[in-house]
Amino acid sequence: LVGSEMCIRDRFNTLSIKIKHTKTVMKKFFMFLAVAGVLTFTANIASAQDQPDADNAAATEQVETAAAQPMTAEDLLKGTGEDVPMHQQIKTYFIQGGPGFMSMILLCLIIGLALAIERILYLSFSKTNTKKLLKNVESALAQGGVEKAKAVCRDTKGPVASIFYDGLNHYDEGLDVVEKRITSAGGVQMSLMENNLSWIALFIALAPSLGFLGTVIGMVQAFDAIEAAGDISPNIVAGGMKVALITTVGGLIVAMILQVFYNYILSRIDALSIDMENASIDLVDVLAKNEKK
Repeated sequence: LVGSEMCIRDRFNTLSIKIKHTKTVMKKFFMFLAVAGVLTFTANIASAQDQPDADNAAATEQVETAAAQPMTAEDLLKGTGEDVPMHQQIKTYFIQGGPGFMSMILLCLIIGLALAIERILYLSFSKTNTKKLLKNVESALAQGGVEKAKAVCRDTKGPVASIFYDGLNHYDEGLDVVEKRITSAGGVQMSLMENNLSWIALFIALAPSLGFLGTVIGMVQAFDAIEAAGDISPNIVAGGMKVALITTVGGLIVAMILQVFYNYILSRIDALSIDMENASIDLVDVLAKNEKK
């Protein structure tokens, strides 16, 4: 019995030792799990704190980038539901195209329009009722002679009256001289009507030339920006080409506007010249009839 008890005690001691060892291992395992859980929780909190900081940094970088770029009228009114006014768009394109070349193109437009308006007003005042003037001259010749006819022409405005006066002023020298004087006076009046047209034609050719020159210089600047950046970015290329082409667009618009006025003035001059030629022929016929009397 004593031997069996000793054997049982040895087994219980061995079992208790194994149980204690197992408890020690389990404690170590749970402690490891606890430490791992704490570390994981701490990492999650740190990452959650870093994410807003990264978002804020990205947002701040976007704001700084947007602030560094020039604001346009379209950017200012974006999101307000309002359209950009036409004059504001023109102002924006004017600044983007470069104040230097755009100012010269605008100067061509202003001077060209001033000359065109001056010619239109001059030609409007030069319009004369030639049939009425011819009847008055014919009646004056019949009633008071050449001097009264010259007085009628002197009191009438316009190139036709000036031609009539020059022809009547040499009536005593014969019809051949009168015809020559009428022809010479007609050439002078044509030159007066075509005055400043050469300057308008100059601005029609100069405006697109300035636009093309601004485009070439803008393209050179765009390639300089690409070389400085060291990267062929589509934004750099497109932005440089857009700014460069704005000057060409401005020059072509100015040239088209001035061309319309130029052609209108030419049509008015052609109409007046035909009127002068017909009136001059009728005046020679009237003088020929009066000479036979």
